[in-house]
Amino acid sequence: MGRTESEGALDESGGGDGPRPTSASLDRVEDREARRRTAPRAAVVYEAIRREGEDELGRPTSALFFSGLAAGLSMGFSLVAEGLLRAMLPDAPWRPLVSKLGYSVGFLIVILGRQQLFTENTLTPVLPLLRRQRGVTLAHVLRLWGVVLASNLIGTLVFAWMIGRTDAFDPTVRAVFASLGAEALHAAGPGTIIVRGIFAGWLIALMVWLLPFAETARVWVIVILTYLIGIAQLPHIIAGSVETLYLVTTGAASVGEYLGRFFLPALAGNVIGGLALVTAINHAQVVSGDSGAEA
Repeated sequence: MGRTESEGALDESGGGDGPRPTSASLDRVEDREARRRTAPRAAVVYEAIRREGEDELGRPTSALFFSGLAAGLSMGFSLVAEGLLRAMLPDAPWRPLVSKLGYSVGFLIVILGRQQLFTENTLTPVLPLLRRQRGVTLAHVLRLWGVVLASNLIGTLVFAWMIGRTDAFDPTVRAVFASLGAEALHAAGPGTIIVRGIFAGWLIALMVWLLPFAETARVWVIVILTYLIGIAQLPHIIAGSVETLYLVTTGAASVGEYLGRFFLPALAGNVIGGLALVTAINHAQVVSGDSGAEA
């Protein structure tokens, strides 16, 4: 039996069991390619990160600890790479533009190696908490934060002690390590460290938001954003701890100076930047969109 005009119109509009609509200027293959190249909606990115957060919250404490310890050790290579570049380059105004590329090395190792870095966890585990808002979920988030932060710091301390108290690097390079540590510890007061730390936490959390669908550009996303953090001297609680704990292990700074001048203000800034300015804003964006769709 022949089809009515209304049935044909229904198929062309995408209703019923007919094929999905295609543009009049595109064939089916081109239409599929256009859909493939369309950027994912914010809700899709959100759900990918939320599921990753659920997985992280379900990991046993021992697994989190050893992954965080590995990340703390790996972040030491940001100091090593930057220190080596600075030591080998001439003392010129453009030297930081090149040497700060070394700052990205530790982040590349940690993120591509799927190790637990504290600032990444200001975003992913919080999304399940914002969805459920239950006490047990909050307890799991705090457990993850505490274990990862502690293990990261242990790793940075071990790495700083190894390069500061051994002859692994020659005195010229160790002097550069000390200079980088002094810059991190004394470049600004605690209030300024908090403000700069907010921007650092913001950029790291934005990087986490961008990575799920970055595909072949993952390395560039990591390098560009962490290079920006380095060149702007925005304090990152773990990368900066390697630099400042180097001074502590060599006797050039006290534990009190490390805690008061760097650790506490950088921690506060990173958490505010990652949690409030990114998690809350992106969560609100997606939830508002869902509410609008439901309405």
